[in-house]
Amino acid sequence: MLAGMDYFLPLIFAILLGVAVLVYVILDGYDLGVGILVGLNTKQKHRDLMIASIGPFWDANETWLVLAVGILLVAFPFAQGYIMAQLYLPTFVMIIGLIFRGVAFDFRVKVHSIYKKTWDMVFALGSLLTSAAQGYMLGRYVMAFEDSVSSCIFSLFVAMLLPIGYSFLGSCWLILKMDGDLFKKSVEQCRKLLLTVLACLAAVSIITPLISDYVYKSWFSLHGFFIFLPMIVLSAIAMLYLYKFLVRIEEFGGKLHELPIIVAALIFFLCFNGAAWNFFPYMVPGKWTIWEVAASTESLIVIFVGAIIVLPFLLGYTIFAYRVFRGKTSEELGY
Repeated sequence: MLAGMDYFLPLIFAILLGVAVLVYVILDGYDLGVGILVGLNTKQKHRDLMIASIGPFWDANETWLVLAVGILLVAFPFAQGYIMAQLYLPTFVMIIGLIFRGVAFDFRVKVHSIYKKTWDMVFALGSLLTSAAQGYMLGRYVMAFEDSVSSCIFSLFVAMLLPIGYSFLGSCWLILKMDGDLFKKSVEQCRKLLLTVLACLAAVSIITPLISDYVYKSWFSLHGFFIFLPMIVLSAIAMLYLYKFLVRIEEFGGKLHELPIIVAALIFFLCFNGAAWNFFPYMVPGKWTIWEVAASTESLIVIFVGAIIVLPFLLGYTIFAYRVFRGKTSEELGY
């Protein structure tokens, strides 16, 4: 019995960790993207509506990051210690960005109107710092935390790309939540960002196997071919479909405005799933598998019981929040 649990419990927690990270990337990704786009909008009315559209959700979205870090800490403590030691600086930058966002979100509704734009820009800066820090972490992870010039350059490159991806998600969210001029502007931004994301994914797909032997061997193996090729094809089809929809979105009247964020989430899911398969079964690429760094079976059993209790509440609260605050954001909901 315990021998079977030695295998399945680490696997279950690795899947839970992956799900928590994916949900966080999609949910907090769009509100970080909206935050970045706030900094690019010159109209105060539009900025108010943009921030109002994420107001009921952004705290709940970040809960999934807490869950992911918690699972990593308690289920894979050795990996958590190693990974966090390697990512100390970008983690510090991310926390600073999150502090900027939280402070700006509250202060902008309390200050005199002439200072509101300043706090909007602080909110945008916090969103950009958080996104860039996460991108740098991702780059470092993909490169297995190598201390080399090529690894550093690649990580900085990903740090520039992830805010673009989040901005794309944010523009899809604004299509769902906005009306009028801001809706039209969001559609235009989404089309441009979609093409940029496509170029970024192509660049990363070419560069990554060239500078990482581990990724090269994984991608160009028979196993990798049958996993990654369908995901690449499906991602390309989804992007093409979304672009054609955005060109013709006005023909559908006020219908199907939820489609862009759904397709964008699907694209992120395919990319994330491809990356997960690329590194499985390693918790740290090329170094330690999930079984080598997992906590003891007895500890995992206790944690598993806690997860069964907590996860339904977290999932239920998330669904409840999105159901209650569904629909377009109006001026009456502004902050």
